[in-house]
Amino acid sequence: MRMRFLCLLCSAVLLAGCAGVKVGSISPAEYLAQRRGDVLTTGELSTSAQEVLRVIGSDADLCRKDGQACRNALADSSGLSDEQRLSALSEVWLQVALAADKGGTAAQPDSSATTAIEAWLETARHAYAYLFYTARKPRDRAFEDRQTQVRDYYNYAVQQAITGLFKTYRRTGSPSDPPPEVPQVGDWRIETDVSALRLPTSAPLPDELIPAASLTFSGLRNTYRRDGFGAELVAANAKRTDDEATPGPADDKRPPPRPPYREMPFPAVTALLLFDGANLDEILRTHTLRIAAYDPYRTANVQLAGQEVPLAANFTSGYGLWLARSDFALQALRSLFGGRDGLTQPRIYLMQPYDPNRRTVIMLHGLASSPEAWINVANEVLGDETLRRRYQIWQVYYPTNAPLPINNFAIREAVTQTLAHFDPTGKAEASNNITLIGHSMGGVLSRLMVSSSEDKLWEALLASYPMQGAQQQRMEEKLAPYLRFEPLPQVSDAIFIASPHRGTDFANNRVSRWVANLITLPVAMLGQLSDISRELIRIAPSTQGQEPLRIPNSIDNLSDRDPFVRLSSGLPMNPRVRFHSIIGNDTPGVAQALSSDGIVPYASSHLDGAASELVIPSAHSVQENPLAILEIRRILREQLRSQPPR
Repeated sequence: MRMRFLCLLCSAVLLAGCAGVKVGSISPAEYLAQRRGDVLTTGELSTSAQEVLRVIGSDADLCRKDGQACRNALADSSGLSDEQRLSALSEVWLQVALAADKGGTAAQPDSSATTAIEAWLETARHAYAYLFYTARKPRDRAFEDRQTQVRDYYNYAVQQAITGLFKTYRRTGSPSDPPPEVPQVGDWRIETDVSALRLPTSAPLPDELIPAASLTFSGLRNTYRRDGFGAELVAANAKRTDDEATPGPADDKRPPPRPPYREMPFPAVTALLLFDGANLDEILRTHTLRIAAYDPYRTANVQLAGQEVPLAANFTSGYGLWLARSDFALQALRSLFGGRDGLTQPRIYLMQPYDPNRRTVIMLHGLASSPEAWINVANEVLGDETLRRRYQIWQVYYPTNAPLPINNFAIREAVTQTLAHFDPTGKAEASNNITLIGHSMGGVLSRLMVSSSEDKLWEALLASYPMQGAQQQRMEEKLAPYLRFEPLPQVSDAIFIASPHRGTDFANNRVSRWVANLITLPVAMLGQLSDISRELIRIAPSTQGQEPLRIPNSIDNLSDRDPFVRLSSGLPMNPRVRFHSIIGNDTPGVAQALSSDGIVPYASSHLDGAASELVIPSAHSVQENPLAILEIRRILREQLRSQPPR
């Protein structure tokens, strides 16, 4: 009996040792990787897809070896729910597309590209069907990892399919060709709808379609985007943003005049693939689809299958690409020293396609600078959802070697022409309640643009150069654009940043004077000013101990001894304009009234009557300080509350 009991006990132990289930433990990181890893992130099918394959008696290896049989089995199995079948098919097709992209050869680029594009289209089709044509709606699966994965399959497949189609077209066409015919890929008939997209008029077709997710930037603190549905792209123009107009006819050596405005050459685009069909069966049978492209600044949501769906968007990549390809830093130095290919006239760059319903913010950089001065300012302002919906940014790029009076006149003209072009009636929200933001010399120019010269500048000239009759009339006609001006009526707000309104002694030191002597004005500008200076010399030759008349440049104008700066600092501003000051202090331990940012003293930046003034521990480039950017965002939000939309 005892022996029998021992035998039973041993049998039980042996049977227990053959148990089919064993338990182990994994870390939270391993658990998350297991639940969220998929073919897009790890190269292996997700846990969800592998579960579905096991249900139909297959696995990842078998599916890889005989892909067609695997996909047929998934499509035909009655033991799977629509969600299981469609999500697994989308991921399996994604695996095929990725392999086709890698397996392409230089000898057969078109064949491999077509195979890959067809696989991307199937990936997108099955993801689209899963998201919108199964029993549960996207909102019912809002907290499920699988829906996020399938949305990513769709977005990535759309990105790859559209850029692949575009590259195929570019291999057989050129930028000057008319728009391509509706392409045919395998059995797929593809239509296009770009009615919700606005590309620059100078480049109706982009030279490149670049996936925004493929771009990274140094120098930009943040990348701002919106999660949602669709592929985030940048429509890139190969033409450099600082190129001048092409020459006119052969018998005309002068290039035709070019307007001062430049639309963003790298606009953001969100693209969708929309499959024909009103139900699941039709979606899975169709071979007709539509490429729909949107401006994500204007379109935040779209209606799909009776549901409102948020559009994905990347608001930083186009801006970053523009700055990276612009060569602004080198050109700004060329302009300052009068070098070849330097800037001679102001330009206004629209950071996004013009929108009549958004308020306009105009930014003006400082000496020897360019729109690169606003790298993070513009990005952070448009990174704020509230501000992005209500504002658009224009950046003024102007020759910083020119005297202040000339730039004041030229920038006014450029702004006026740009507004007249985009809003001839002047009634749009974009043309009213404009905000000027100027740094350093750009702040001085911004103040001039909201000031009235009255007769003060002209009378000061007459005091030094007495004239009358025809001579006075002739000089007044020549100098009126520079010495007589009124506030721009469209401007309601201004933000002055580290601005030497009363000049700075820094412009008088040895290094500054040496640099000032190197500055050369453009030939056309020199000719015009030399004519005026010669006549002034004839009126009052240097017979009273005065030095011979010298045409001042921008550094001369920034000196606290400069007559123009000393006079213009007292000009009355438009009382309707609310203005704010942001000032840097790089002199710790010094009383604020005596402080300086290292270049501009507080006493020169401070303006009585400001709606607000913020002093920040910072050197002169205070506009890039996060505290300054937060203050700019605060001011812009405050303006929205005080001035509701027209």
